[in-house]
Amino acid sequence: MTSETSNVAKPDMIEFKDVHKYYGDYHALRGITATIRAGEFFSLLGPSGCGKTTLLRTIAGFEGISSGVVLIDGKDAAKIPANQRPTNMVFQSYAIFPHLTVEENVGFGLRKDPRSKDDKAKAVAEALAMVGLAGYGKRAAHALSGGQRQRVALARALILKPKVLLLDEPLSALDKKMREQMQVELIRLQRQVGITFILVTHDQEEALVMSDRIAVMFEGQIAQLDDPETLYRRPKSRTVANFIGTMNFLPAKILSESGGKVDVESQGFGRLTLDAEAQVTGEPTATGASIGFRPETLTLLFDGQTAPDRESMATVDEVVYYGDMTYYDVRIDGTEQPMRLSMRNVFGRPVLDIGTRTRVGWSPGALVLFR
Repeated sequence: MTSETSNVAKPDMIEFKDVHKYYGDYHALRGITATIRAGEFFSLLGPSGCGKTTLLRTIAGFEGISSGVVLIDGKDAAKIPANQRPTNMVFQSYAIFPHLTVEENVGFGLRKDPRSKDDKAKAVAEALAMVGLAGYGKRAAHALSGGQRQRVALARALILKPKVLLLDEPLSALDKKMREQMQVELIRLQRQVGITFILVTHDQEEALVMSDRIAVMFEGQIAQLDDPETLYRRPKSRTVANFIGTMNFLPAKILSESGGKVDVESQGFGRLTLDAEAQVTGEPTATGASIGFRPETLTLLFDGQTAPDRESMATVDEVVYYGDMTYYDVRIDGTEQPMRLSMRNVFGRPVLDIGTRTRVGWSPGALVLFR
């Protein structure tokens, strides 16, 4: 996750005001209202078909809108042709010209630039150095790896010095290790150039790692727009909670509310008192409530360990070993379905077998009440 360099509020670079987009009868964007700040790394996150790429393309000018307003740096985007907008896009396919060299690809957008040949060559060299490809200028583009092609596409976009860089799932074609490496490189690059990056992705982990703020989208609408920690720890709906990482849910009954506190009866956890302002999400209803919690907020208690707050008895239903982590499905006494629990593997800590009876530690402060 990137961090702000200053507490001073940044101006808005992109603003959506009640934006709608129709393709015939299909309502692709449904009343999008949001702002993207200058100099932030912003992600549009959601499943396929949720409208995130359509929204990105409205910024680029590749898609018109049916109603509403899109402002770019305070100006109505409808009055700015796509080729005159202060934006540039890196596509999922990279769109590298295989018959050109690396430097010819990067300098392609400078063909009509009035600068001298030497100044253009200097700009190309600076752009390549920026993305870690110094010395690659004469190499044939078709001889590059996937990660190198991605860097060339970034250099080609950044050489035009846009105010906004649009990234349409640029890492999806890379293998896991290269993808993780390029995530770090993109964070570093965004900090270096200081412009607004807007990333479209369906990868929750990628968005959490890279973003200052994230807009989670479903069915053409923004379900929640927050910083990564708030999205993960305090999702505003079960839909968002289910999409961002793993969330366990247990049925709960709201008993009473007073003085900013909520008394709840939950399967497995018994009677609880939660802070209403910090923990409760959604609109109050008399039924249908549930308690949500992340796998890492539960912990297995081994011999001699005491729970920092509360504990319950459970049985191990499933064990999935990942090397650094082990994920357990445990059935807490009094519950009807197993809960996912994660434990970091450290020296001397055993991996439990299926069927083991164990104690589980937990804290009410880590619980979220959905209702």
